[in-house]
Amino acid sequence: MGKTMLGVFFGLMLAVGGASTAFALQAGGVEVGDLATGRVVGQLFSELDVDAELFAVEIGALKSWYPSVTVIDFKVRPGRPVLLKVTNNATAEHGFEMTDATNSLTPTVMNAKIVLKPGETKYIGIPTSDMFYATQGNTLTYRCHLHPAHLSGKILMIK
Repeated sequence: MGKTMLGVFFGLMLAVGGASTAFALQAGGVEVGDLATGRVVGQLFSELDVDAELFAVEIGALKSWYPSVTVIDFKVRPGRPVLLKVTNNATAEHGFEMTDATNSLTPTVMNAKIVLKPGETKYIGIPTSDMFYATQGNTLTYRCHLHPAHLSGKILMIK
């Protein structure tokens, strides 16, 4: 009887521990919006510094997200949410999808996906906990999910 109760107790502890981890991986989620009205984990986008600006560009026949590599150093920045400014400078509609390519099929992976009209700008707010715990490595990939042949880019996180 005592061993059974002990087993049930440890089983419950593992279940609760696993559940809290799942919630932590989705602590705030990715928020998309405008600078004036968007918010992430209770903070307005307008109160945050933009960590990176990403652009859909066309150079002749080449269509790409620019810059191809963006570095965010979390060792020198406060623990505030990450704010990305995403702009479509191209003449056609383009998608923006950012995810951890090595971890993309797990249910807790961070995945931001939007569609931008020509000339449109959106802001993406991401809790720092989601940047760290919803990725396996230090790299997130961003690409046009509407046009897979377009060149993609990467965000390198220095933790």
